[in-house]
Amino acid sequence: MKLVLAIVNTDDGDKAMSALNTAGYSVTKLATTGGFLRSGNMTLLIGVEEEQVEGVIDILKDKCSVRKTIMSSPSSPDMAGMVCHYPLEVDVGGATIFVVDVDRFEKV
Repeated sequence: MKLVLAIVNTDDGDKAMSALNTAGYSVTKLATTGGFLRSGNMTLLIGVEEEQVEGVIDILKDKCSVRKTIMSSPSSPDMAGMVCHYPLEVDVGGATIFVVDVDRFEKV
């Protein structure tokens, strides 16, 4: 048995969960934050048999798209000592996926 941990953007999480449930996978959602933008994300926990891992990953790839957004740059003083902010284009979305072995699974 395998445990798939997928950290996804909040905007993609509900679509991914719905698609995974429709395909017959049970999903547990954890609300999490962190990363570069300190933006909302969620961690999905999906327990599957080894032969089902690629199917889960395919759904996550389909539902968790990478897109561009504009954010304000970190503060940096200019030559006159003034603090300047400038727009910065960054990628958001997608999924960070970990697949780990499960030594034991029990549902009680």
